[in-house]
Amino acid sequence: MKAIPPTNSPIIAAFTAHTPGSAAAYAEARTHFPGGVTHDTRYVRPHPIAVARAAGARKWDVDGHEYIDYAGGHGALILGHAHPVVTARVAEQLAKGTHYGANHALENRWAELIKDMLPSAQMIRFTNSGTEATLMALRVARAATGRSKLLRLRGHFHGWHDHVAFGVTNHFDGTPTPGILEGLSESVLLADPNDDAGLSALLAAHGHEIAAAILEPTGSTYGQVPLRPDFVHLLRAATAKHGVVLVFDEVVTGFRVARGGAQEVLGITPDLTTLAKILAGGLPGGAVVGRTDLLELLDPERAAARGVEKIPHQGTYNANPLSAAAGIATLEILRDTDAIARTHATAATLRGAMNDVLDALSIPWAVYGQHTGIHIFTNWNRLPITPRGFDPLALGYADLKAPRGNASIVKLLLAMRTHGVDFSPWPGGPVSAMHGPAEIEATVAAFRAALLDLRAEGEIA
Repeated sequence: MKAIPPTNSPIIAAFTAHTPGSAAAYAEARTHFPGGVTHDTRYVRPHPIAVARAAGARKWDVDGHEYIDYAGGHGALILGHAHPVVTARVAEQLAKGTHYGANHALENRWAELIKDMLPSAQMIRFTNSGTEATLMALRVARAATGRSKLLRLRGHFHGWHDHVAFGVTNHFDGTPTPGILEGLSESVLLADPNDDAGLSALLAAHGHEIAAAILEPTGSTYGQVPLRPDFVHLLRAATAKHGVVLVFDEVVTGFRVARGGAQEVLGITPDLTTLAKILAGGLPGGAVVGRTDLLELLDPERAAARGVEKIPHQGTYNANPLSAAAGIATLEILRDTDAIARTHATAATLRGAMNDVLDALSIPWAVYGQHTGIHIFTNWNRLPITPRGFDPLALGYADLKAPRGNASIVKLLLAMRTHGVDFSPWPGGPVSAMHGPAEIEATVAAFRAALLDLRAEGEIA
């Protein structure tokens, strides 16, 4: 859990005075939910904001305050909140029914769009979430190869199921987090990102035992710890050599980095890809897509023809009609317009403007990222860097990710909220297609004001 910042902080006092309704909502939430939240990243003290409504690039809390939003539905909302086309499609489907317990035409259309935009998607299996998608992809890989071990990269997040619930923010030695069986964690091999020699040695020693290698193809936390493209190409070549199923976790990057995801930009065809978030247009939904010979193990007839037992898979809300309607509307817009390119351009402009502020205030931090991403490097280790000369690829996970509960980052996030901007807690966030010049101007102004608040408290020299 994140540490509670000092209560004598003017930044915390200002935030608390600004958000009494959110404080009251959180006090009640703590009587219902562990930590008062329903998602770990929403936990912050003294309290998170309680949102009442959202539209476009903005949202409003229960106290009536407006925020420019960079949480983006945890990355699900590249078209912003309540996009009129998406909401109209969902409303239309809502009137026709929310759940048929049967096949329906929308799931076919949804699958066609995915195949059109993502050429590696030879077959598709819908799930309810990104966690379910990665769980299924790894199960398919084990069934297809008859192998038991998995290869992961330290710091890469693939949901919360047992095989991926350690080595992300802690337990980098591969020991299990609470509730995970030791025998299960022993089947997972962890490699360091961008370590060519270490990866090659690990695969040389264990390649014949590894069923799947899974990674976030642009790096952990949407590139907060970026991967070198040549490292990903090395992984593709090495997994192919050893018969290891390569799984791209594109739950975040799918339809965001490009219409065809990170794999389009990298020029790499993975064996399986996991999708969610943008896939379902902001509603719950995920999918595993990829090679026919792998996914047909879910098919009763094809599995029987191969003389093997099929992989069982249920899911009450798989390909739910409402999620399908939202997903179809979103993917059509991304396919047929310049929304992705515009979002990339907006993010690049914002990163540059925020670095201008750091330069002007002589603060040795940096704002970096690619595509739609914003990452604020707070330089908690006090490295000798400048905003314009910063190279995140020169650093590792231990430098780029501050410890959870870092007081300066907590205060930065709270100060930004007081000044009308809600960033994700890493800190940073995705830009949406609804962010424009007005949002950039207001975000930069809030960033400058928050930095001055931090300087006044002695958090920045």
